[in-house]
Amino acid sequence: MPKKSAGILLYRIHQNKPEFFLVHPGGPFWKNKDLHTWSIPKGEIDETEDAYHAALREFHEETGIQITPEKTIPLTPVKQKGGKIIYAWGVKGDFDPAKLKSNTFEMEWPPRSGKKAVFPEVDKGEWFDLHEAKEKINPAQYFLLEELANKLKKEKE
Repeated sequence: MPKKSAGILLYRIHQNKPEFFLVHPGGPFWKNKDLHTWSIPKGEIDETEDAYHAALREFHEETGIQITPEKTIPLTPVKQKGGKIIYAWGVKGDFDPAKLKSNTFEMEWPPRSGKKAVFPEVDKGEWFDLHEAKEKINPAQYFLLEELANKLKKEKE
């Protein structure tokens, strides 16, 4: 059975166009990687919770921001290269990325050194317009951006 993750694709309207909030994974493997590595704030779904509540929890864990959405826009789940299924919701909101405070994880670093190091799960977050977001996001999550942008465009019409 494939692993499942859930996340929030936060958006805001800036100068009449949508911007999307994406996060960059923390840790030494991702340190110098940029294009196609960013993601929506997301994480694995615990067996005891539904996907939507997992998405809200994971958003808080990865950003330090507690959101209470007035409205959510369900998005079609996508499958990542490794088989993991991502459930996501578009949520309108805004915050200063400089205030991002991620949870951490521990791993052996450097490899085979026997030493443990602690890294943030997310090392930064930024707002991107649709074009920039499409360049930055993990290719499997590209369709989440497309779908939300299309739904926002239809709402505007």
